[in-house]
Amino acid sequence: MFVNPEVVAALRADPAATSLLPSLDLAYGDPGRAAAMDRFYAQFVRPRDLVFDVGAHVGDRTGSFRRLDARVVAVEPQPLCVRTIRALYGGDEQVAVVEAACGAATGVLELHINSANPTISTVSSHFIQATDGADNWQGEVWDARLDVPATTLDVLIATHGIPAFVKIDVEGFEDAVLAGLSHPLPALSFEFTTVERAVALRALDRATELGFTRFNLAVGDAMTLAEPAWLPATALATILDALPHSANSGDVYCRP
Repeated sequence: MFVNPEVVAALRADPAATSLLPSLDLAYGDPGRAAAMDRFYAQFVRPRDLVFDVGAHVGDRTGSFRRLDARVVAVEPQPLCVRTIRALYGGDEQVAVVEAACGAATGVLELHINSANPTISTVSSHFIQATDGADNWQGEVWDARLDVPATTLDVLIATHGIPAFVKIDVEGFEDAVLAGLSHPLPALSFEFTTVERAVALRALDRATELGFTRFNLAVGDAMTLAEPAWLPATALATILDALPHSANSGDVYCRP
């Protein structure tokens, strides 16, 4: 269940994966970060749980969930990232890779690819508009487009079972992903950005409709919850509204 360093080295040496080098170094080059991630997710994930990693990118969260002995469905629409995940986890029978975007309905979505920074590729044109001219987003260009298959959380549940935890990181499409869910779940997280707070607030509203009542957040890549106690949705919304633009992004965590 642990990633083979030789596979990571081979990926780093692959000219086709040059744009992924920063992500690969961050994901697999810092044992301390990996250990902190495992400690953090252990509050949501137990051995033999099923976890959905929606927007898996290069699979650092998938790796953490596997180190916690969970089964993982890794959902990712970018062909280069899918190839990377399969290289890293293809021999692991407890990892299922779904090459698709996740949204409100099945069908086809247009993926806007940032070739230089694939981690912020997105199916949301509104996200791209929101970043235009914004601090911390200067120079980002979505220079390629690709039609990709779309699935939903409900379809994934029908295929793989009900997950104990769902991680959603899809660059401004989190509300649409939650619109494709009708099942109550034990816990989930969704990314927020300060350039599109409205998306996070809609996702928060949808999480409330799904029966979640307790919320917290982590800012940036911090592997710790920002608030000492779990909060109602209204209080979490106030915090999201008050975050400085420089906070940039983070994740909201939801419990029933």
